[in-house]
Amino acid sequence: MNKLVKKEIPMGSKTLVLETGKIARQASASVIASMGNTVVMCAVVTKTSDEKRDFFPLSVHYSEKTYSAGKIPGGYFKREGRPTEVETLTSRLIDRPLRPLFPDFFKEEVQVNCMLLSLDKDNPPDVVAMLAASAAMSIADVPFMGPIAGARVGFIDDEYVLNPSFEQMGQSDLDMIVAGSENAVLMVESDANELSEDLMIGGILFAHQEMKSVISAIKGFADEVLPERVKHENKYADEEKQAFDTIDSKVRGDLVDAFTTTNKKERNEKVGSIKDNLMQELDEELHDLYTKQFKEVEKDVVRGNVLNDQKRIDGRGMTEVRDITIETNFLPSVHGSALFTRGETQAIVTTTLGSGRDVQTVDALQGEIKDNFMLHYNFPSYSVGELGFPMGPKRREIGHGALAKRSLKFGVPSIEDFPYAIRVVSEITESNGSSSMASVCGGSLALMAAGVPIKENVAGVAMGLIKEGDKYEVLTDILGDEDHLGDMDFKVAGTKNGVTGLQMDIKIEGINEEILEKALMQAKDARMHILEKMDAVLSKPLELTDLAPSFTKFKVHKDKVKVVIGKGGSTIKGLQEEFGVTIELQDSGEVSVFAENKEIASQAKEKIELLCAEPEEGKVYEGVVAKVVEFGAFVTIMPGKDGLLHISQFKEDFEHLTDVINEGDTIKVKLVEVGRQGRLKLEFADSE
Repeated sequence: MNKLVKKEIPMGSKTLVLETGKIARQASASVIASMGNTVVMCAVVTKTSDEKRDFFPLSVHYSEKTYSAGKIPGGYFKREGRPTEVETLTSRLIDRPLRPLFPDFFKEEVQVNCMLLSLDKDNPPDVVAMLAASAAMSIADVPFMGPIAGARVGFIDDEYVLNPSFEQMGQSDLDMIVAGSENAVLMVESDANELSEDLMIGGILFAHQEMKSVISAIKGFADEVLPERVKHENKYADEEKQAFDTIDSKVRGDLVDAFTTTNKKERNEKVGSIKDNLMQELDEELHDLYTKQFKEVEKDVVRGNVLNDQKRIDGRGMTEVRDITIETNFLPSVHGSALFTRGETQAIVTTTLGSGRDVQTVDALQGEIKDNFMLHYNFPSYSVGELGFPMGPKRREIGHGALAKRSLKFGVPSIEDFPYAIRVVSEITESNGSSSMASVCGGSLALMAAGVPIKENVAGVAMGLIKEGDKYEVLTDILGDEDHLGDMDFKVAGTKNGVTGLQMDIKIEGINEEILEKALMQAKDARMHILEKMDAVLSKPLELTDLAPSFTKFKVHKDKVKVVIGKGGSTIKGLQEEFGVTIELQDSGEVSVFAENKEIASQAKEKIELLCAEPEEGKVYEGVVAKVVEFGAFVTIMPGKDGLLHISQFKEDFEHLTDVINEGDTIKVKLVEVGRQGRLKLEFADSE
């Protein structure tokens, strides 16, 4: 792969540059893609093996190097560590449109490595990385039925914008990434500010139209680099066909019956029993082959039931949503909680409120980002009745959590409007389809239950597709098996007013506008049904829970900020320890106090205001004797403010002043005069 080829490709107002043959020449294929000063390298490595696999071992790894933005990594270890959430999500973004464009028979290992080398602020790297991966895959001499292209779409001032900059995205009502082949859309990932279904479809079609010339140019680039290609064929086709026919003739009737069982566990047990009995009859040496074809027969049965007989696995109609039950605030010590159950999918979703110090700080390449809204999704193995070792979040969990967060974040108030850090956690306790959308529904309810002033409920639903030739059916609220055996996973979230989140993955070579429109409108009907169920339980945020930290906000003179902080932070630390509160102090003098309850917050506020107050002549104070000297006593009337009560103020007869007053005594004094350099002159409050 040493042939030097460079191609410039217009893409809207920008130019995509593809180069190969100079860098990473020992990889199966490598491409440097650049747009402006954003540069991504993609290296593809393939490995041929005679091993028979029942899956396609494609892996995609995207990494960002901090030097690309002229930065050194933070923390103790000054080098990049485990993948960040952005890197994980971008890896998934690239993987999803590539995977369906390989034939089912291709099982050789393919690894895609994308690395960000240079970053500018006008060209986000994720789309550039996707384009680099498409070009590299197109010259890797694998049976890739591409190329694909990707584009980001914004919606600013009622107009679609192609590949907007970071700055433009701050003003956009839409952040959508679309990937597609020349003839069809393959993948969509977006969040939106309650946009209509028509505007969402318009954004997808706008992106796809803009991609077509880029796809054609990548084809030209690939043909120049690799004019002759190896022809890949399924050498096991006859063997697999024979095995399929054998299994089909033996168990189709039993499988048709099994897939009328609505309970997932019972259905799986029946299918498992059919498979076990079948394998006992067949040649043990060919079990791997028969296992694979058994799955193909399963798939054919389910798809045939839908397309030919309008029968779904659980007996529902094509547009019917499963039964929904909801409980809110059922966890007594949690700030906000919701138990959302839809059919055999269930999520416990909680909301926890914290102080500003709990806000997530993200050290992103484009600069430090403060995020007051976090959403974490957990998918334990028991939720699908399996054994598994509890570990950290995997790619799927990070991706599902990010989708739920994008769907909800439009309605979550900013930290300026609601000065709390907000953490939502979704624990999936049962799963049979669309647990991420259950997290959206449960998350919306849990936020309201905690008293977070979100605008209104957000609901989500997953749509599926069964397509053979020109015949197709769109399925509402898909089951796990319908997802696994179908052709599309299309998740849509939103309010009554419009779409807030959308994610689409296609397992075939793409879908057209007709299917896209039908899926979105069917999803809208389902969303309205779910929102009606949610609103019947909780339609407006409750009062802020008493379990949440009590918050008070006030202002002191900016010159007093140093007084509140104290030497080396001693004063503010002492206040926090004394009252058990969290105090946040801005240079402007703005003070935020988070406490266990309102009374403690009020006490801390009074103490801070007292620290910042100035002594007033003529005012009576209750002071504490700080020191007794020969000529009088120094009395503390305010924190850090001592005044002199002269010996002449004492009318009693005494030999020593300590006969009538001592350190620690509490007395009422009147401030007579504030002298030079702030010296305070005191007298007894009852003196004339």
